[in-house]
Amino acid sequence: MVTKFHAEIASLKGDVLAMGHLAQGMLRQSMVALKAQDVTLAETIDEEKQKLTDYDDRIEQKCLRLIALNQPMAKDLRTIATSMKVITNLYRIGRYGKDITIVVPDLAGAPHVGNLVSLPHMGEVVDGMIADVLVAFEREDLAVIANIQEREEVVDTLRYSIFRGCLTYMMEDPKNITRCTNYVMIARYLERCGDHACKIAEKVHYMATGERIEIR
Repeated sequence: MVTKFHAEIASLKGDVLAMGHLAQGMLRQSMVALKAQDVTLAETIDEEKQKLTDYDDRIEQKCLRLIALNQPMAKDLRTIATSMKVITNLYRIGRYGKDITIVVPDLAGAPHVGNLVSLPHMGEVVDGMIADVLVAFEREDLAVIANIQEREEVVDTLRYSIFRGCLTYMMEDPKNITRCTNYVMIARYLERCGDHACKIAEKVHYMATGERIEIR
């Protein structure tokens, strides 16, 4: 019975990781579509939204079932509770990826301003954060997320740098206002994805150690 329960816990973690890779892929590909002005790719990312919702619902039901039928304690209970929290963060990351694709058609057909004002670099930093928190969740290895707060500070700095750069381009030419406004919005989306990665890191730390931390 215990072996079966632990197999179900492993299956649960596998589902969370699958959802995480889907959400990460949606965000990553949305940045590819944005940079390349690829409307077709943007449309395929939008189609992934239902898969994300299905994962969210299915994993939540699996967590509730495991708690109801097994009355888990200690580490097992923390793993289930962490999974329920993490999928909320993953859902938001995937949705932000989908939201970025909405503006791709509006930005297509004209050259990017300022080579996207550091947005690709910001996306790479956030993508790395998401990748590492998923590794930490899978392996319960906190070493890979030891510097996540420093990376979050880099993301925050990039967001404000993009904002200032966009203001400069808008003042230089009013034709840049709409495009740069979208850039500022996307920077905000990426910053929020970084925040969600930090929240996942907090929950993974709790799952592995039983201690709660706050990453500011």
